Amino acid sequence: MRLDKFLKVSRIIKRRTMAKEVCDQGRVLINGQTAKAGSIVKIGDEVVIQFGQKHVTVKIDRLADSLRKEEAETMYTILKEERVQEQDSF
Repeated sequence: MRLDKFLKVSRIIKRRTMAKEVCDQGRVLINGQTAKAGSIVKIGDEVVIQFGQKHVTVKIDRLADSLRKEEAETMYTILKEERVQEQDSF
């Protein structure tokens, strides 16, 4: 599954266009490597996303093309959420 689609379906990021922009800005890592929107994610991958002053690390537990809102959180497990200083970006 494409990274931007995973971020949208899992509702980590609300819209796919926004997920694509975040990826293209280099604010997403998959298993420690900078990822583009079209990067393929697999179950077990670790994804780090930079949201402003916060880094969120999630592990992919499940892939699905579409899910109800209530089921979206079953696609990932949050491993770490940390606030960062301005200069600590990727």
